[in-house]
Amino acid sequence: MMVKKARKAFDFKSCLKRNWLLIATIVSVLLGIGLGVLVREYASLSQLHKYYFGFPGELLMRMLKLVILPLIISSMITGVAALDSEISGRIGLRAVIYYLSTTVIAVILGIALVMTIKPGVSQSADSIDRTGSTPDVSTVDAMLDLVRNMFPENLVQACFQQYKTKRKEIEVTKSEGNSTVTVTAVMTTIPQENKTVDYKVVGLYSDGTNVLGLIVFCLVFGLVIGKMGEKGRILVEFFDALNEATMKIVQIIMCYMPVGILFLIAAKIIEVEDWDIFRKLGLYMVTVLSGLAIHSMVCLPVIYFAFVRKNPFTFAWGMVQALVTALMISSSSATLPVTFRCAEENNRIDKRITRFVLPVGATINMDGTALYEAVAAIFIAQLNDYTLDVGQIVTISITATAASIGAAGVPNAGLVTMVIVLTAVGLPANDVTLIVAVDWLLDRFRTMINVLGDAYGAGIVQKLSKKELERMDLTSDVDVVNPFALETTMDDEECEKKSYVNGGFTVDKSDAISFTQTSQF
Repeated sequence: MMVKKARKAFDFKSCLKRNWLLIATIVSVLLGIGLGVLVREYASLSQLHKYYFGFPGELLMRMLKLVILPLIISSMITGVAALDSEISGRIGLRAVIYYLSTTVIAVILGIALVMTIKPGVSQSADSIDRTGSTPDVSTVDAMLDLVRNMFPENLVQACFQQYKTKRKEIEVTKSEGNSTVTVTAVMTTIPQENKTVDYKVVGLYSDGTNVLGLIVFCLVFGLVIGKMGEKGRILVEFFDALNEATMKIVQIIMCYMPVGILFLIAAKIIEVEDWDIFRKLGLYMVTVLSGLAIHSMVCLPVIYFAFVRKNPFTFAWGMVQALVTALMISSSSATLPVTFRCAEENNRIDKRITRFVLPVGATINMDGTALYEAVAAIFIAQLNDYTLDVGQIVTISITATAASIGAAGVPNAGLVTMVIVLTAVGLPANDVTLIVAVDWLLDRFRTMINVLGDAYGAGIVQKLSKKELERMDLTSDVDVVNPFALETTMDDEECEKKSYVNGGFTVDKSDAISFTQTSQF
């Protein structure tokens, strides 16, 4: 009996030691909710005091955003450089197919739920208060900007700014006689009496890291230095060391995470002014949350089990720290450092997979966002008593999928892409202000689903790429040459001078041990 009790005590202590950060984070969430409710009920804080109250949470966001850039750059370059170009192409193709498939499934699920529950049928747009302003977005320009940002003209600028075009209206008098008027970049022409209204495109830059452009550059750069042999090896080692150093910084930041999350959630509860809006939009929120729950607890686990043949919920439990972080900070990009740590340490996913798949997933894999946009578009159509035909529903599906891919992994990006979806089917774009009041809460849950989808994707891609990874490991082991075993008839003086070439690297006798170690990279 004493032995069993000792074992139980030991198991409890070891479990507590392994999961102390997760437990502390969950406790901080509960304390944050309680603190926010208490301060809201019993203290009357001014806007300035509310701002100061949320300062510790702001620090956590700044810390996480600080490591995003070095982490994405170092992980992508080392991940791609460690893979053969053919293998990296296969891995990339598998990841993209998975991302597109799950996004389409999420959109179809959202449409099915909103058409079944019909949250907007019993209400009208006039019964819901509008909040905020409508983002000024054009569908064609947004899609072209997505392609433009894939190829930034200035790599340094891409670290802190994104390219964005804006339409500017110009008025040109109609040509008379032999006179002509030349207009560049004309987008639309609408004749009005003796004048023509034209639009020209003006290029601007907005604040925010151009993650997509950096990923494309790092992908190409990693492939190039991976092909350079010994010349590129010093760059691979540099970025690998940068990646390791960044992950150690992430571990330090995570020690502060429970404190930051406590004040993040408490400050957000204090900021919310109109709680009555949750009653008015309750059925809409239930529809979105139900879709997210079904997608995360049924669709994604079934897909994971079908390919990997392992318990998907055990895998999801290993990602709990990243999921809670995503729920609190509402940004898949800012959660990326924690996602890396959970995927590699808890779920034992190969670093060559996580470094390649997770940054891409955080940028283009937005299952939760796609589901939310499909539900929101049809909900707004129901509020306006607007009947959608099959063609328009298909348009919503395609547009929601494309718009979610273009959405940056930052808070509230869904509102911008929501305008694109509404415009595509002729719904009033300014009706996006009807759902802004509850978007901050739904955004957190859909970000959590986005992160979970990225993690499941990494696990599936690793399983599908198992043979290629094993072949690479086997090739790496075979390539290691022992110079002493090659020429047994040489005397010591000849062997001392003899050099051997293996895999592009020249190895002397004196360097045999160090070469054996470094070639395992």
